[in-house]
Order: sequence, then structure tokens, then C-alpha cells
Amino acid sequence: MTNITIIGSGNMARGIGTRAVVAGSGLQILDRDPAKAASLAAELGAQVTSGTLTSPLTGDIVVLALPFDAAKEIVTTLGAALSGKTVIDITNPVDFSTFDSLVVAPGTSAAEELAALAAPGVTIVKAFNTTFAGALVAGTAAGLPLDVFIASDSDEANATVSAFVTAAGQRPIVVGPLRRARELEGFQFLVMTLQANPAFEDFNWNTSLKVLV
Repeated sequence: MTNITIIGSGNMARGIGTRAVVAGSGLQILDRDPAKAASLAAELGAQVTSGTLTSPLTGDIVVLALPFDAAKEIVTTLGAALSGKTVIDITNPVDFSTFDSLVVAPGTSAAEELAALAAPGVTIVKAFNTTFAGALVAGTAAGLPLDVFIASDSDEANATVSAFVTAAGQRPIVVGPLRRARELEGFQFLVMTLQANPAFEDFNWNTSLKVLV
């Protein structure tokens, strides 16, 4: 059984936390605000622990359920405390002031920027950025398990995250090295703009990307 630490207490933390409980993983919720962390932990189950950002990390996998800027801050602040961990970056680096572009430069990605900031021994994995929180809580979209696209430069980390995704009742799809996060972030940006487009009234932040074969 893989132990999971989620940093953050918002909707995506709730969604991924719900999947972790389904997977039977040990789960720790951390947040700057201990009351928020404790509230989400209590919602997810009596076996879920909570703490602050100074609490020892119990997870083999650490999920950054945070906006991009906050994720950068956490990776820098925690530093060597993340060494040896598989760190999942779920961010989509959208310029939310305009909702018309990404804030990372062409030829890179949020995941690659986090990897550059990370201490030695930290493995960054892009995953869950193409899944919306409500669909994660439900576990399905249109009656089908969610596809979770995974990218990293470590075969071992890809396998670790894939095993967690499978145990959580979803389908892992490893798309390649960490640089594939560029395409995952760019495509999800397009999907996000569709949710906010009044021309698509049925899209309500509950859609899901699915590869059908």
C-alpha cells in the first residue's frame, strides 16, 4: 500500500483524497491552515491524518494540490524534506487574469520548472492535471473510469503513480518523459477554456479526457 501526502485542502485535494481512500492508501492532508487540513481529513475518513506544512511527510507520494505559484513556493521551502519522494504536480499554469494564455514560456512547462527548483533526489511527476475535482470525487465520467495522464523522467516513478491510479479505480496512461507535460498543460488549458465558454452550456467543470480504443 502506498502512503499519500496531499498538500492543499481545496477541491482537487478533496478529489484526489477521495481516490486515495478508495485505493486504501494511508493519507495525510497538510495545509498552511491546520483547521482546513483537519476539516478535509475528517470529511475523508477517521483514518486520515492532518497537519501543517512543518509536519513530517508520511507519504511516499506527495501531491501538490495547489496553484502553480504556491507549488513553486512549497517545492522551494520544503527543499530536502521532499528528497526521495515522488512529487505529483497537478498544476495548470494558466494566466487567470486573462484566461487567455499560460504563464510559462514556450518550450517548457510548470512541471519542468518545478523539477528545476526541486532539491536533489526529488522526482517530479505530472499527473491529474487533466482531471477535474468533481469527476475525481465521483470516480467516473459518463459511466467510465477516468484516464489519468502521467509524465516523468523516471520509469520507477511512473510505475508508482500508475499503481496508485489503478488502485484508485482509474486508468493510468504514461505519455512519456516530463517534457510531455508541455502538451498536457497546453491541451488542458484548451479544455478549461471550453468550460468557461457560454457556447457549451453542458460543460460545467465536470468533463473528462478519455482515450477510446
